[in-house]
Amino acid sequence: MARSQRNTAPPRHPDVAELDLLDILHALSDRTRMTIVRTLWTGPERVCGTFPVDVAPSTLSHHFRVLREAGLIHQRDEGTKRWTSLRRNDIEARFPGLVGHIVDAFERA
Repeated sequence: MARSQRNTAPPRHPDVAELDLLDILHALSDRTRMTIVRTLWTGPERVCGTFPVDVAPSTLSHHFRVLREAGLIHQRDEGTKRWTSLRRNDIEARFPGLVGHIVDAFERA
């Protein structure tokens, strides 16, 4: 379906108070999602198709949805592009140090 034919409502992002530890841990339990989070942890926001992962676009959309619903990422549409950023300040406010430790462990593995 063409982008112009899709629902154009912005994606829902949970409030900081809604962030759940088990949802975050589940979202980070997949190598592709960890790669996305690690990429955002070490750099600025990116356009969705520019992450260093080798998956089909529909699979990538699924991974973004899991990360977004867990509260790890924020996505915004700008023209025909969807930008993705890590909700680093929100995550740190709710679970200080958690994602940093997980990203460090992922890099060492």
